[in-house]
Amino acid sequence: MEPIGERANSLGSRDAARRAITQVSVIIPALDEEEAIGDVIRAIPRAIADEVLVVDNGSTDRTAERARMAGARVVFEPRRGYGRACLAGIAALNEECQIVVFLDGDGSDCPEFIPRLTEPIRAGEMDFVIGSRIRGRREPGSMNIQQVVAGYLAGMLLGLLYGVTYSDMGPLRAIRRDALMRLGMAEPTYGWNLEMQMRVARQGLRILEVPVDHRNRRGGRSKVSGNLSGTLRAGGRILWTFLRLALALRRPKTG
Repeated sequence: MEPIGERANSLGSRDAARRAITQVSVIIPALDEEEAIGDVIRAIPRAIADEVLVVDNGSTDRTAERARMAGARVVFEPRRGYGRACLAGIAALNEECQIVVFLDGDGSDCPEFIPRLTEPIRAGEMDFVIGSRIRGRREPGSMNIQQVVAGYLAGMLLGLLYGVTYSDMGPLRAIRRDALMRLGMAEPTYGWNLEMQMRVARQGLRILEVPVDHRNRRGGRSKVSGNLSGTLRAGGRILWTFLRLALALRRPKTG
């Protein structure tokens, strides 16, 4: 069996001419990821990505230094929170950016799949493409049972609310910049991914979910699934995000 992530390598050369008309920026929120961040950046297909932004979310190690050495532009957001880091990256995008890709910095996501996410948007067929770790191939231990169950549960609930079924809340995703700016994203912490999926569904954007491979993190310690307290905090925040937005974004009553 080929290594996780390798089967997507050939996608980077497909439709290369479109790069001139559609600018892609990659945002990587990062907190103490010095061991993995350089390899993550170097694995991003540069024929596809015009810009790589690493948002240092208050790291105490050499994350920022190693990100610069690998060719990324570093933005600092000292206030902890995954959503805050993503918002800081959005605020720092260059003016030419038309597609925004979000990617984790711990090496668990496979940057080789970025073309699979961006091509449907480049072609004008989709507005939002999310990578499903559940539907793809996963290294043993790369996701715990809580993450798998949470993805299915969120997908079922969103299907009931909006008629859109997701299988995962994975961080690897791509979205048209103009659509992203209309979402009104505000969640500062772990509920960011779910908020995006709810707002996209509520606005009726064109959504595609594609299988992506997923690996064990390449260094450091998980802030969410690495221990029970982190998992409970993240789960609680995601549940609160769902309940809050389900009320705030509920469909208006019709005659």
